[in-house]
Formats: sequence, C-alpha cells, structure tokens
Amino acid sequence: MKDLNILIIGGGIGGLTSAIALRRDGHTVTVIERDPDWSVYGVGIIQQANVIRAMKELDLVDDYMAAGVPFNKVAIHAPDGSLVAEVPMPQLVEGYPTSMGIGRPALHKILGDRTIACGAEVRLGVTATIIEERGDGVDVTFSDGAEGRYDIVVGADGVYSQTREMIMPGAEGPEFTGQAVWRYNFSRPDDLDALHAYNGPIGAGLVPINEDLMYLYLTTPEPDKPRYAQDKLAETMREKMRSHTAQAIREMADAVTDNEGVVYRPLEGMMLRGDWHNGRVVLLGDAVHATTPHLGQGAGLAIEGSIVLADEIAKNDTPQAAFKAYRDRRFERCCYIVDKSLEICRGQLGKGPPVDNAKATAEMFEIVAEPI
Repeated sequence: MKDLNILIIGGGIGGLTSAIALRRDGHTVTVIERDPDWSVYGVGIIQQANVIRAMKELDLVDDYMAAGVPFNKVAIHAPDGSLVAEVPMPQLVEGYPTSMGIGRPALHKILGDRTIACGAEVRLGVTATIIEERGDGVDVTFSDGAEGRYDIVVGADGVYSQTREMIMPGAEGPEFTGQAVWRYNFSRPDDLDALHAYNGPIGAGLVPINEDLMYLYLTTPEPDKPRYAQDKLAETMREKMRSHTAQAIREMADAVTDNEGVVYRPLEGMMLRGDWHNGRVVLLGDAVHATTPHLGQGAGLAIEGSIVLADEIAKNDTPQAAFKAYRDRRFERCCYIVDKSLEICRGQLGKGPPVDNAKATAEMFEIVAEPI
C-alpha cells in the first residue's frame, strides 16, 4: 500500500518511531498526543543491541549515540551485592556499541525533532473521542471538535490505551503485579561502565545515561498498590533503599533528596493474545504488550514493532493483511519478553521460583538478536 493517510494516537516512543518509519515510506502522517506539554519524566532508559540496530535502520543512530553513553555488558549481583556474573551484550551493528543508556528527555527530543523534520504533523493536547470505520476509511472525531478521515489508525497510546478500549471492548487490560519501580538520577562514578543489576526481594539496577549521570531503578514489593504523597517520595525511597541487602545500594540512599526527581510507578503488565487490530485500526507498543522492566525491553519492543508495522503496510494490499502479518512477526518475541519479565518479578516477590538473572539475561540477548 502506498500514499496512505495515517493517524497515530500517542506521541511516545512507539508513536514517534512509527511516524518516522511511515513517513520514510511516503505516507501522510498525523500524530496526536494528549499531553499539551509533550513531556516525559527525567530519568533514563536502557537501550540494548536490538534497539541500536533498529535506530540504524531508522537513520537515527548517530544522533542517538551522541546523546547517550555506551556499555557492553550486564554485571549481575547477588542480593548481598557480590558480583556473580558478567554477561556480554551482543554487537548487532558493526562499528557501533552493543548497548547504551540515555536520558528519556534526550531520547524524546531526538524522536520528536525527527518526526517533525520528516514532515509528520504533530497536534498536542488532543485525543480521539470517536473512532468509526466506514467503508474504505476511518472517521475520527477529536477532543477539540475537529474531525478527520484516515486510511489507517495506529493506537500507540500506552498500557491504558483508550484506542484499545474503543475498538476492543472487553479485551485484556493491565494487571498489577504486586511490585513497583522507583527511579532516581545520581552522579555517575567514573568506573561505571556496565549495567549493574541486583537481584533479591528488592531488585535494583545502576544504569549510565550520559557522561555525568546514571540512574537507579529499585523494584519493591507493594502488595496493596499504594500511592505515596508527592512531598514524601524522596523520604520513602530513601527508606526503601536502606532496607536493601546490598551495601552499595544502602549507601546511596542519602543522596535522594528531591521529591520531584523521584519517579514511582506501580508495575502493571499485559499481553493481548488475540488480534492486535480491528478493521483498519491497529495497536502498537504497550497497548498490546506492556512488560515489566526486568529485561529492559519495553521501549525496544515498541521501536521494533513500528518498523515491522511500516514494513508490512508497504508489502501488503490491505490494512487487515498488513496487520495480521505484523502481529504474526511480533507475537512470539513480545510474548517471551512479557512472560519472562513477569517470571523474574514473581520470583523476586516470592510468588514463584527465583530466576537466575544471568541465565535469563543471556537467553534474552540471544532472542532479541534474531531478525525482527
């Protein structure tokens, strides 16, 4: 299919990479984003070798590399902090590192700037309130009263996707795992040249994101899904860190001082195991496969998915055939990441057997190294 008019609902990682991939193929693309400020929280994100490969395909890799910091291994620690394994990351793009960390605002700027530069229209502070397929198109009514008609609509609006609810009422939704993640930025030590992961009832990780900063993620049992007061977030995160079994994590607690700098999120996951589309409307990213962060692949899956979706739209004669082929190519890989990440989560919570992080990480690298 060529010269389509495509609406993308959601201006996050999956939506923006979809816009870039679809504009590369010559389609007319409009992105709507409900947040009028188009903002992201200020901690970092892990981008592994498969994402480096995807960014190379999207011609974004050099801008990407300039904004982050590379590393080539995962250092696995026991709950007491002792190093038990170093797992090398595979190199998938010659001349480029095997993995990197990057600040989410820096990544968002790269993707947003390229989306606009490649000719996509971006409308902020807008949502889709009505989506109706009629004949050979989709009529959309927006929250600002405007209307539009599109050949294809892509719902990349996250785990709480309104698009999914509109086109698939009664479909699977996110389920709380019993665990939450805390994130905070710290000064980066000169010798931090790997992702350091700590297993145990309270999981943790240290990830470099640029020459000066790293971020800490902390996964804690939160069985009642509490919401903490904003003015108590730093204090609460310090308490959680001080109960960690690894001395290195406990010693960092006093540096958590800024309530606004703490990012706290209860962990919810989902996997849409049926169709990923209804007619001319298709879902992407967390709207279909929201994974917990234990394997660091949530954003990577969305980026890969955007490339595959654009590829199948180009190859097929109808939206429905393209969407089926897109799901068929992505389902097994996405299902593996969602299920294995949840298995690690349950092991940390004592709801299942403990998972050997070194083995799980090495296995994940092998799987995501396969072509998309």
